[in-house]
Amino acid sequence: MSANKRKYTQSLDLVQGKVEMAHGAGGKAMAQLIEQLFIRAFDNPALNVQSDQAMLALPDTAGLASGKIVMATDSHVISPLFFPGGDIGSLSVHGTVNDVVMSGAKALYLSVGFILEEGFPLADLKRIVDSMAFAAREAGVAIVTGDTKVVEKGNGDGVFINTTGIGVLPEGLELSTDQVRVGDKVLVSGSLGDHGVAIMSLRENLTFETTIESDSQSLDQLVARMIDRIPDIRCMRDPTRGGLAATLNEIAGQADVGIQLQEEAIPVKPQVRAACEFLGLDPLYVANEGKLIVICPKQRADELLALMHDHPQGADAAIIGEVFEDPNHFVQLKTSFGGMRMVDWISGEQLPRIC
Repeated sequence: MSANKRKYTQSLDLVQGKVEMAHGAGGKAMAQLIEQLFIRAFDNPALNVQSDQAMLALPDTAGLASGKIVMATDSHVISPLFFPGGDIGSLSVHGTVNDVVMSGAKALYLSVGFILEEGFPLADLKRIVDSMAFAAREAGVAIVTGDTKVVEKGNGDGVFINTTGIGVLPEGLELSTDQVRVGDKVLVSGSLGDHGVAIMSLRENLTFETTIESDSQSLDQLVARMIDRIPDIRCMRDPTRGGLAATLNEIAGQADVGIQLQEEAIPVKPQVRAACEFLGLDPLYVANEGKLIVICPKQRADELLALMHDHPQGADAAIIGEVFEDPNHFVQLKTSFGGMRMVDWISGEQLPRIC
């Protein structure tokens, strides 16, 4: 659960208002819901950091060594359940593992909760479970506990999955938007929009010369390598719902800075760009499930980029922008024509049921 710390002039109507699809889209409406309802109700120091995971100090009441654990949870309602490059099972592992490791932690354990619809084929359920097991082994995590519920036919959509991850944070490491400074560089680990376009192409029965596959993967190996070599990284995020645009707006608001991007530097595959143009989408707002954004000191950016290029999960990494001083927390894009445009929060639901 994460949201921007900026305040909104428009308040939720908590008397007559209703939940809308936009409240789960990763944009402004979702940020308002989190800030004005959940954060206020559940107020506590760990939650108020408003990151994708919580860093929790271990209690020392039993004489245990002090340290920090990291906890993250995510619910997966993607449609369709199976797609090029993955399925809801592997996605549920990848998404939660990535939320844990974006803090710099080592992911260790997962819980899983299934909500199954009556009549769902057991062969499909086995396929999903086997996919989860394989993804967990690849990420080096164990699925240690879980729960299963079944709802009547017509009251679900096949399968919904919730996963919660637990990890441990190396001593002395603290990645946070509070660490971001003016002049820092913004990097992305690879091409954007692959996951969202793969899902939409399947829904719309679109065909291209080359198959567009989801980028869904666990980034634990790449992150471990980055943290080991460059521990002064400021912060990391995975640009899922709302894509690069929503994630950077969130970071800018929390860090009290502005971010300027270079359009020509942002990697987008030609077939993904073509599909976005056909579907009327902006790749900056399309969900990713196997990419990360990292902000680091300017003097470490080239070294970090070379390190990422040395790993298969960062082969297409690029430096895409820079942090600048801006009390308005704007995210700006310098276009290939030399102009400048705002990259604001998305106001509605661009791609429903994408993760």
